[in-house]
Amino acid sequence: MVASPDQEHPKKAFGWAARDTSGVLSPFNFSRRETGEKDVAFKVLYCGICHSDLHMAKNEWGSTTYPVVPGHEIVGVVTEVGSKVQNIKVGDRVGVGCMVGSCRSCDSCADHLENYCPKMILTYGSKYFDGTMTYGGYSDIMVADEHFIVRIPENLPLDGAAPLLCAGITTYSPLRHFGLDKPGMHVGVVGLGGLGHVAVKFAKALGVKVTVISTSPKKKTEAVERLHADSFLVSSDQNEMQAAMGTMDGIIDTVSAFHPLVPLIGLLKAHGKLVMVGAPEKPLELPVFPLIMGRKIIGGSCIGGMKETQEMIDFAAKHNITADIEVIPIDYLNTAMERLLKADVRYRFVIDIGNTLKASS
Repeated sequence: MVASPDQEHPKKAFGWAARDTSGVLSPFNFSRRETGEKDVAFKVLYCGICHSDLHMAKNEWGSTTYPVVPGHEIVGVVTEVGSKVQNIKVGDRVGVGCMVGSCRSCDSCADHLENYCPKMILTYGSKYFDGTMTYGGYSDIMVADEHFIVRIPENLPLDGAAPLLCAGITTYSPLRHFGLDKPGMHVGVVGLGGLGHVAVKFAKALGVKVTVISTSPKKKTEAVERLHADSFLVSSDQNEMQAAMGTMDGIIDTVSAFHPLVPLIGLLKAHGKLVMVGAPEKPLELPVFPLIMGRKIIGGSCIGGMKETQEMIDFAAKHNITADIEVIPIDYLNTAMERLLKADVRYRFVIDIGNTLKASS
């Protein structure tokens, strides 16, 4: 007989879970494994709400196993470490992002790119090595292998740092990998949401010229005056788009809705790169001719490896980069999900787990 979630492991845990495709979340008793010799256990203080959490709660990607406890932007304070843990001690500020395991032996793992390991284990909704389901950060405690723990520098506020573990690394990694990190370069950021606003902050800190590309003219003031983007394009304004043709070295496209690529490819210089980090549910149309005529590239990028994630957090601390957040209590969670569906958040919800998640709630 399969053990119930609260009987699988010795450590009692409490969180909020979705139980069916309605995506409605409610209190949930489950359990975490004992702290193994290489494990770090921590009290969760904050957890960001990522758009993937919404997709997974409603099984919109077809891969959800219920009950699911979402959350992969998790930060807190260490309560226990295993006997072989080397770099983390009780009381340290730490976080866990989108993954908690990988094979540690393939080429990707050897290159510090655990995020591209074929056997990568997601922080929630995946089978762990012991065959049990992984549960995410909408919960009171977390246990993870030291290798997948990120140290959060003292000068970064935990609540504003939490979304960097997904949104931050998702945008930092392609800027670095595709060489869009050289001062004086011109980089476009499509979409000014949870991913886009962090992309602007990292790109500016790297010294590149940044243009925000959005369907919403209302976001211009926000982009230019508050986030210090150098310019702003309304993607539906053909005159603006025409004037900017062939001016960008690269574009980070954060949009997860269906949208045309031809206008974006047109903004690129010859040899320019359009990097997709948003994940539209329906396939986009891929026009080949405009790629051929400028030796242009369309690529993709998915989070980053653990070494680069730590590098990203340290870079954020050095440049005082945090996500713009709205902190919410756990009992506001379903309302927040409804607002997220309408893009009614600037720019990331973060749940105050430490103060509002109580086992009696």
